[in-house]
Amino acid sequence: MNDLLARMAQAARPPMHLMPVQAARLFYGAAAGVLSVDPPPMAVDTTLSIPTRDGHSLHAKLWVPHAGARGVLLYFHGGGFTIGSSATHKALCQHIALAAGCAVVSVDYRLAPEHVFPTAVLDAFDSLEWLNQHVATLAPEHISHHAIAVGGDSAGGTLAAVCALHARDTHIDLALQLLIYPGCGAQADTQSHAKYADGYVLTAADIAYFFNHYIPDKAEREDWRFAPLNALDHDAVAPAWIGLAECDPLFDEGLAYGDKLRAAGVDVDLEVYRGVVHGFVNWERAVPEAKIAHAQAGAALQRAFT
Repeated sequence: MNDLLARMAQAARPPMHLMPVQAARLFYGAAAGVLSVDPPPMAVDTTLSIPTRDGHSLHAKLWVPHAGARGVLLYFHGGGFTIGSSATHKALCQHIALAAGCAVVSVDYRLAPEHVFPTAVLDAFDSLEWLNQHVATLAPEHISHHAIAVGGDSAGGTLAAVCALHARDTHIDLALQLLIYPGCGAQADTQSHAKYADGYVLTAADIAYFFNHYIPDKAEREDWRFAPLNALDHDAVAPAWIGLAECDPLFDEGLAYGDKLRAAGVDVDLEVYRGVVHGFVNWERAVPEAKIAHAQAGAALQRAFT
């Protein structure tokens, strides 16, 4: 990990928080596949259109690894609610699909600053409700079991966590919530935020950049739809698999969320990947722990969909 961080430093890329948003999106998109390994072709690789409550249609991708796939993972990509897409997380989603033997629907929810909080959350809720209604007709010749899980990394992990709460409240049955270093707190004020504020890929300045674009009103950051730790209760939500990077500003939030779920009687499987940083799950070409995380996330989904 130290060697990879040194090579990143030598590349002397401009800090994310100093880039205009459009430039940051282009840079992130161009860099997305550099450290990932393309999986074998999917049996199904198609585009979906998901309607939202305000008349907008969300672009989404459906990937199914093979006939007889069991279950569908609704996936939300990371990127601070500001950058990223289904394309930047294509390899990750397909690796998880292969490891789990399940289908994945990856959603391009609307991004900030063009669409501030709570647009991304409402897009996520609408996507879940749409999938719940249409799961049986997505690819019936390839998907043999229609259970649904939600998942995501970083900001996408936040969306997955709040979707699990929404699913409970709207009586949508979920098999699992798959949370990869999710943002769970309101104010970025934990010890891990201070310890890993600079030099570990996701910096404190980057987090402020994303937050200020997505949810500039600091009072709104106490809303549970941004900070799922603040939900009134976590009783009866779906079981959770949580994967955390040790050297990550979001580490303490992820631990706290696992504790909060356990205290509410929710089954939690929490994995800590030692010595790695935020974003590592997309870097399987260089970081062995990424492949381990893919396999363990896939195994958790297999168990949930059995």
